[in-house]
Amino acid sequence: MANHKSAIKRIRANNAKRLQNRYYAKTTRNAVKKLRNTDNKKDAAALLPKVVAMLDKLAKKNVIHKNKASNLKSKLAKKVNAISK
Repeated sequence: MANHKSAIKRIRANNAKRLQNRYYAKTTRNAVKKLRNTDNKKDAAALLPKVVAMLDKLAKKNVIHKNKASNLKSKLAKKVNAISK
């Protein structure tokens, strides 16, 4: 266990941030899954900008790598454009 006050505080802060990061990452994964399962082009087109913003936010906070966010955005955009109706 840490002996310094600053180290103890850092452990507390890291745990709090870890929980926040897990929450936002899980929420984003669920949104991506929802977008992938959408068959309606209108709904998918409306959902895409929100999901892209969520991915950008995760990449900005270094929760996920920026290239992973870029790859996901590209694949989702292709999927939305491929929907016929």
